[in-house]
Amino acid sequence: MEQPKTPLKDHSYVGVSLEVTIKVGLALGLIVWCFLILKPFLMITLWGVIIAIAVFPMFNWLKLRLGNRGKLASVIITLVLLTLIMLPIMLLGGSLHEAIGYVKDSITTGNSLVAQPPETVKEWPLIGAQVYEIWLHASENLSDVAKEYQSQIMTGLTWFLSTITNAGLGFLMFIVSILISGVFLVFADSGANATRKIAIRLMGDDRGLETVVNAEITVRNVARGILGVAFIQAFLAGLGFLVAGIPGAGLWALISFLLALVQIGVGPVIIGVLIYAFLKLSTLTAILLMVWCAPLMVIDNVLKPILLGKGAPVPMLVIFLGSIGGFMSFGIIGLFVGAVVLSLGYNLFLRWLKGANT
Repeated sequence: MEQPKTPLKDHSYVGVSLEVTIKVGLALGLIVWCFLILKPFLMITLWGVIIAIAVFPMFNWLKLRLGNRGKLASVIITLVLLTLIMLPIMLLGGSLHEAIGYVKDSITTGNSLVAQPPETVKEWPLIGAQVYEIWLHASENLSDVAKEYQSQIMTGLTWFLSTITNAGLGFLMFIVSILISGVFLVFADSGANATRKIAIRLMGDDRGLETVVNAEITVRNVARGILGVAFIQAFLAGLGFLVAGIPGAGLWALISFLLALVQIGVGPVIIGVLIYAFLKLSTLTAILLMVWCAPLMVIDNVLKPILLGKGAPVPMLVIFLGSIGGFMSFGIIGLFVGAVVLSLGYNLFLRWLKGANT
């Protein structure tokens, strides 16, 4: 008995499906290949885009004042940003130079690297007596203390060196990203048009344009509300440390910036510096430093709600949670990516609810 023949149209369906599968596979393979090629430059380029979006209003204002000379405005903005990013590096370099000089002088003269603790340390509640004993022992025989607490010291040094290395690489990445952002600012109009076309192609006219605008506002708000506030707090704190004569002012300013960035705040650094100031500096200097630094510990509670929520298309809480969650998952870049993605998800959720109720 003869087997029934497969209809010709079934063969055509199989052929078309196979052809589509091959084309999609080739397209996906090409996309993955392009991604792997561009991956080393992706993070720096993404930072360049974020910086360009954040400073675009300032660039546009300056461009208009300079007679629509975009290249000149871009150069000025880039130089200003490079100056702002180089100031902490210069302060940190000066602090490290002072620390190395202090260690060298102590070794040359035979003096202890650790000064003897003042008697007032004993009066500290709970930990005063223990801190005084360890401090006194370290000032008399530092090698014995180093041997006794070797594991803790090595852990602390490893963390410190790793943090300094990552911070150095981060600053270097920022410098390159600032230069890239200057190029993006020159071609801001064409870049914005290309972004709108892509969004419209993916999501349609109204929704695509709305998404681009919302992402732009969110990136600017996060840059001002988290990075900007952290930089202001760290810069003003470092300036106060420098004027007061606190050793390692640049290093403490850098640590303040990192703590403010991860939402711990500058309080731990400022409190420690104030304790040192009241122990080692004149009473007047310590009081003036306290008056200068005390508002810095709480100023973020005022600035963040204003800057994060200014003109935002979603509630400030959504942006804040997206930024912190993104930071915990993806690092500093997650501050922006997390806020944008969570804002987009929030808007899509609202659209779904609205469609379900109609």
